[in-house]
Amino acid sequence: MRSLDLGWTTCAALPGCTGSARRPYGRCLAHLDDAELTGVLGDLSPGSPVDLRGTRVEPHLLERILHATRGRPGRTRFDRAVLTGDARFGGVVFGGDVTFDHARFHRLASFVDARFTGNVSFRGAGFTRELSLHGVSVAGHAAFDRVSAGRDALFGAAAFGRTVSFEGAELHGFSSFDGARFAGDAVFRGCRFGRAVSFRRAEFGGLAGFEGARFREGGSLTPSSAGRGLSLAGAWAGGGLDIAVAGCRVDLRRLRAAGRLAVRLDGAEADLTGATLLGPARIEGRVRSGGNPGRDGDGGRGATARRTVAGYGAARVIAPRGPDRTRPPRTPPTSRVTSLRGLDAEALELVRVDLGSGGLTGVHRPERLRLIGCTPAAPRGVRLATRRWPRRRALTSGLSLGALEMRRVTVAAPARRLFGPHWAPGGNGPRTNRIMGLIALVTAVTAASLLAGSASHAAHRPVPAPPQKDIPGHSRVTPDAHPRI
Repeated sequence: MRSLDLGWTTCAALPGCTGSARRPYGRCLAHLDDAELTGVLGDLSPGSPVDLRGTRVEPHLLERILHATRGRPGRTRFDRAVLTGDARFGGVVFGGDVTFDHARFHRLASFVDARFTGNVSFRGAGFTRELSLHGVSVAGHAAFDRVSAGRDALFGAAAFGRTVSFEGAELHGFSSFDGARFAGDAVFRGCRFGRAVSFRRAEFGGLAGFEGARFREGGSLTPSSAGRGLSLAGAWAGGGLDIAVAGCRVDLRRLRAAGRLAVRLDGAEADLTGATLLGPARIEGRVRSGGNPGRDGDGGRGATARRTVAGYGAARVIAPRGPDRTRPPRTPPTSRVTSLRGLDAEALELVRVDLGSGGLTGVHRPERLRLIGCTPAAPRGVRLATRRWPRRRALTSGLSLGALEMRRVTVAAPARRLFGPHWAPGGNGPRTNRIMGLIALVTAVTAASLLAGSASHAAHRPVPAPPQKDIPGHSRVTPDAHPRI
């Protein structure tokens, strides 16, 4: 027997074997003869520890070990083990801590409905083909850091009693966490999803952290609950990404989305500081009360102000009335967007969200935004105003004014002169500009009136006769030259 830098005494059967040696034979279970293996397995019972560290585990050896323990092994160690065939642990109850660190699964790895009464660790494990932990139950901590799965990874309906970590994991196939329950924090920091991933109806009791994760083909992050919030700070999504949360905080800072992005907030708040959205994006808040939801697509039949920032004017809004000819109560948005500073979006639509005190401050290309039913905040230096028209129609909105002001500042100088004639007829210009315009108009009219009056007096003034010159040989005719008769 010899001790390598592995933490256990390795097998002496072959120079390259790293299997844990079994006393008194000095060899691992894979290199025991049939009689020796039968004697070792005869000593096993439910709750007995199983040590297969560094061992090459064939399917028949695994089957005999699970049969000897009646599917209820105790402390189990598969560190750096190599499982050559299908590894089927379905329904097995592990009575102690379980470690599969750096193990290699050459074929199917199935833990369907398995139970782990303690902690479980798969750090650095490699799965060549499918991995299934559907319906598993883990009472303690679970670690899947730097796991590599070549094909689909299924965690649907799994229950994790404490923290779970998938930091740096690479899941190349389809990944499903539908209906999974995470009682503690779930860490997916730096995780790479090669294909679509789904968290439909998942439950997070703590923080769901996807910081720096990469979603190559997008996915669905629509848990039924997220206790301490959902974080995608610094994440990247290549395909369509759907996010839906209720009553928590969504951190989308520095998110880069190359495809479609849809975020649905229910009494939640989102932070999009420094986000880059290259595809169509929509952030929508849900209105819980006040109105008849689902009638006009805006959560109620109340007067939902539609404000379009991308265009020059706002859409006309007509508030429907009830049977008593009264306006339904307007419900303020219950979801918030706390910050849009540094946001660069190709086409972003904000629906029924409160923009907070930050408003549209620091947004790149604000003309790419479209706001529907939002509670706005005035951009710096811009006064928002709403003009009332007959029949209670709102022809203009403050957000349109704010967008025009921001566009006026950012466009080139020649095109900037076109905004003045556009604002003047609608009465949307700032108050100072309107006053100065009125003063200029009154001055021009007064000057024109004065000029017109001066010209009319000059037209009626008599023209003096030209003086007569003396001609030699002729006498000047004067009134006195001929006396009256």
